[in-house]
Amino acid sequence: MKINFNTKYTTIAVYSFIVICLCSAFYIIASRIDVFARTIDGAMVILQPFIIGFSMAYILNFILKFYEERLFKLNGFENIKKKPRRYLGLLLTYLTAFLLLYLFMHFVLPQLIESVVGLANDIPEYVNRATETLDKYLLRLNIKEEYFNLAVDKWNDFVNYIINTFTQLIPLLGNLLKTIVSSIWNIILGIIVSGYLLTDKEKFFALGRKVTHALFQKEHASKILELSDRSNKTFGKFLGGKILDSLIIGVLTFFVLTLVRMPYTILISVIIAITNIIPFFGPCFGAIPSAIIVLFVSPIKALWLLLIILIIQQIDGNFIGPKILGDSIGISPFWILFSLLVFGKFLGIVGMIIGVPIFAIIYSIIKDIIEYKLEKKGLPTETSEYM
Repeated sequence: MKINFNTKYTTIAVYSFIVICLCSAFYIIASRIDVFARTIDGAMVILQPFIIGFSMAYILNFILKFYEERLFKLNGFENIKKKPRRYLGLLLTYLTAFLLLYLFMHFVLPQLIESVVGLANDIPEYVNRATETLDKYLLRLNIKEEYFNLAVDKWNDFVNYIINTFTQLIPLLGNLLKTIVSSIWNIILGIIVSGYLLTDKEKFFALGRKVTHALFQKEHASKILELSDRSNKTFGKFLGGKILDSLIIGVLTFFVLTLVRMPYTILISVIIAITNIIPFFGPCFGAIPSAIIVLFVSPIKALWLLLIILIIQQIDGNFIGPKILGDSIGISPFWILFSLLVFGKFLGIVGMIIGVPIFAIIYSIIKDIIEYKLEKKGLPTETSEYM
């Protein structure tokens, strides 16, 4: 018998049943949260190769698109059939990725580990030297004893924090390498999965469109697909542009610091490159720990380092960044700050990296809904009309 969902009582009954089922499911999960958490952890372990593979495919797709849309448009490549051209693009993509990984492992990683180990070993000596210098300056100022003791206590707290932070870097690197080695099989499976995804990516996209049109009405399906396409462009352009931008800034910082003979050049360049991925606060997050590292060696060089980072960030913010990213975010600095604080609170560093494009997508959805409702009421959609 066909249920008539247009009748009042049938609709109420169906919605009531759905609400009761959802409340029951929520109660069962809440009452046995430990079992639910273990189930989720087990599912994540099983799905880990697919998560790694999807992440790899999403990032490597930028390289594949470069080869297919730029390089293969040259004379001679256009005559190659689609499948062989895709296989050639995949081969070049993975060769590029492995080449970059080899260069990092061969040239950057050993010097990075050496810098971290050397810094951890030298920190006590730097701290003692800085403490002696601080004591001399405080004695010359002839400040009251209680203020002197307060300054010494605060300095000791700062020193202990620095020592604990840098002494934990070596175990942290060790645990990171251990995690990577223990996940090597999942990484290999992830590479295979990413290969399948990239080979038939158009087919997977078509399958997604097919399912969307089957589940939703034509108007809603078109809107969902348009939103998905917009979200992919926003997220992909931001993430890919930020990675490229940070790589350029890291290399530029390395060459400048090498010219001025700054200590711990590799370590500082890596810190600047990684933190540059974070919008707005990234330069501060990179400059502060880098300056503290150099401060123990030479206060003058620490000031020079801050000046160099400031100049490089100005070049990035006014020339390199806009050239690469353009207006990929499409939201004001206030909302960028808001998204960084909110997503950073819940997801930490990862949230600060992906929070801005995610919020930009949410912002665009809310904007579309509001403008649609205003148009239905015959009201203007421009914000300036309401000033």
